[in-house]
Amino acid sequence: MKKIVAALIALTLIFGLSACNGKQANNSEVKETSTSEEKIKVIVSFNPIKEFVLEIGGNKVDVETIIPEGSEPHDFEPKVRDIAALTEADIFIYNGLGMESWVDKVLNSIDKKTLTIVEASKGCEAIKISDPEEIKEHGEYDPHIWLSLKEAQKESKNIKDALIMVDFKNKDYYEKNYENFIKELNSLYDEYKKKFDTVSNRCFVTGHAAFGYLCRDFNLNQNSVEDVFAEGEPSGKKMKELVDFCKANNVKTVFLEEMASPKVSETLANEIGAKVEKIYTIASKEDNKNYIQSMRENLEKIYNSLK
Repeated sequence: MKKIVAALIALTLIFGLSACNGKQANNSEVKETSTSEEKIKVIVSFNPIKEFVLEIGGNKVDVETIIPEGSEPHDFEPKVRDIAALTEADIFIYNGLGMESWVDKVLNSIDKKTLTIVEASKGCEAIKISDPEEIKEHGEYDPHIWLSLKEAQKESKNIKDALIMVDFKNKDYYEKNYENFIKELNSLYDEYKKKFDTVSNRCFVTGHAAFGYLCRDFNLNQNSVEDVFAEGEPSGKKMKELVDFCKANNVKTVFLEEMASPKVSETLANEIGAKVEKIYTIASKEDNKNYIQSMRENLEKIYNSLK
């Protein structure tokens, strides 16, 4: 009988019928691990968060991603197995700013007493969305904050602090990895800040409006075929505005992301005599590139398109 009761309790946790208060990453409590060899189990929402965790956590962490590679993060709904995995994790890290609309519902359905929860974008300087319809459906902020080298540092710090809180004995290891990663981010920023400062043209065109934070880093201006949440093809009026924008700003490249509509981007490129070139949102891992490699390629392509 006791075994049956225990099994029923486990099923209740998996299917999300209990709700308790969880630890937040700013708690002072430290969770101990049973052995020095045991890795911290970290569940993340999607790829860019995984990239940051691996940079800082190194060989001390075991990372799983909820949103599958190639899936649209804005539309994803977690499965029962995803909820079950959270009940076994030490840390759950998500981006926030409305990127994962399912997070609150899922976290309210599990026992969080032993789970450290991290909203990676906490403390970041978010960009407000101006379109009332987008705000109504998704929230008031642009969630693509990881595409800023400056804001990526803040997300990384939140992740580092959580790893230290859960695994304090490896504090020096996490601190060293974090500092090395920050140096890489700053070096990449400084390199391309100098490059972008040499060009007078600051405008480029993308498949969807994911690069607002990158633009803010380097004082650039994006115009996009699709909105911030990669939804819907543009109207005839919007297409005309895009064509006029491209011609006025001598746009020779239309950048296309994995999740954006290639048909419309190719139509626009043909209309203005431009080429279509791939760019990374890093929402999924593409071409086996890590975060620094992907961002460097993005910046170099954008820079070359503006010269």
